Amino acid sequence: MAEQDEEWSSNATEAVQISLVQAGVDSPKALSTFHPQFTYSIFGDEERIFGYQGLSIKFRFAAHDLYPHVLISSDAKFKTVGDTKATDILAILKEHLPSYAFHKSSSFKTRIQEGASAASFKPPGKLIESYTSRGRNFEIWCGELTDAPVQLLLERMQIFISFFIEGGTPLALDDQEWTLARWRVFFVYEKLSSPPSPNTSAYSIVGYSTSYRFLTYQFTSPSPKSQPFTFPPPPLPISSFPSRARISQFLILPPHQSHSHGTHLYIAMIRTFLADHACTEITVEDPNEAFDDLRDYCDHARLLANGTLAQIKLHTNLDPKATAKRIGVRVPSAKLLDKPLLRSLRLKNKLAPRQFDRLVELHLLSQIPAHNRQAGTARLTQRAKATDEGDRAYYYWRLLVKQRIYKKNKDVLMQLDRAERIDKVEEALGEQGGDYERLLRGMEGKGDGGGEVGVRRERGKRKVVDDDEDEDEEDIEDEREAKRTRVDEG
Repeated sequence: MAEQDEEWSSNATEAVQISLVQAGVDSPKALSTFHPQFTYSIFGDEERIFGYQGLSIKFRFAAHDLYPHVLISSDAKFKTVGDTKATDILAILKEHLPSYAFHKSSSFKTRIQEGASAASFKPPGKLIESYTSRGRNFEIWCGELTDAPVQLLLERMQIFISFFIEGGTPLALDDQEWTLARWRVFFVYEKLSSPPSPNTSAYSIVGYSTSYRFLTYQFTSPSPKSQPFTFPPPPLPISSFPSRARISQFLILPPHQSHSHGTHLYIAMIRTFLADHACTEITVEDPNEAFDDLRDYCDHARLLANGTLAQIKLHTNLDPKATAKRIGVRVPSAKLLDKPLLRSLRLKNKLAPRQFDRLVELHLLSQIPAHNRQAGTARLTQRAKATDEGDRAYYYWRLLVKQRIYKKNKDVLMQLDRAERIDKVEEALGEQGGDYERLLRGMEGKGDGGGEVGVRRERGKRKVVDDDEDEDEEDIEDEREAKRTRVDEG
């Protein structure tokens, strides 16, 4: 039976082929062809399809409006034996694509090659940015999900979420109007200056992203004067209410990856949110490692360019008694950093607290000479009494990062005994510091850090989750010293 399963089992990721197609001189032309990264959400966790030999599943999309077509073929199909039968591929795919995706191939080819609407096509929404990359022209458009053309285009490309975004969930496009109004969709298109035929669109899709408005409550002092009020009040659009912008799906298609399109798209989205007076903060939903890096590079470059980072200093001329190693002495973060200034800068740049803390830590580390950082703890025996300012800065920087790690993971850490708690925080500090050094090397390679990911991440995702709540300051340096004493005495 195992041999039979293997004989009739196909790798879904290899069987699926995706093409972006446009009208050519004489016949439709594929601009690019590629395989999906994932198929488990469609064909199961094992990403296998039973019942076929020589299986081919071709997804073809019109490059401009993503009008879809699916063509399924195989060399042989398994004949049903009892309850064992070939996977009903058509039934599965109908749950993910509109019905017209399964019309005859001739209809699709005629629409691509002879359809006159492609030549006049423009992406839905509003043009928000144009740029040139490698001698080719690109545009970024933004529209509301309540707009029918935006909704239609997103409906056709939802299957890309299953193919390329791990754990991604397609949007419910049949939701209520007020819910759809919270979504914005950003499209990246290449624009040709000279299409190859009269029926060819100048536009072809590169990628897209979505963002969601989370309404926020802002407390204001009541006005001492009574104001006129009409009931019922006039309707107000969702876009007028204070909200957080949360970046949700973010995808650059494989043929266009590593060409800085993700950077251009992210920057265009941030500019849109910054210009939106109703937007109070920018967050990201469950980013993967590559997006974490892209976000860090772009946000750091932005804060560097607008002068934010230049205002942030680490004060190192403190009384050594402020960080003495006796039990109960807390990290004097209010003396090391200007907390009111940091809060003001974070709000001005509309950054989530965790992301802003990360950028501040990254910046402060970059200001410490490399030889002080690379020496690790070997040069920190004098702690706050060190005569070298770089050593003092690195010592205080470590204190601040450990304090932040401890605060954000306090509930988990308090379940451990003291020695294990110290080890875990020290380990997390080492990983965090190594990750920052990797990012700094990448920024040096790109100059201003504004490009896409250029240095491979060797560790996993961030271990510390975003947390907007401030907690009481906790000091762990005294615990580390206490452990040292026990080791020395043992």
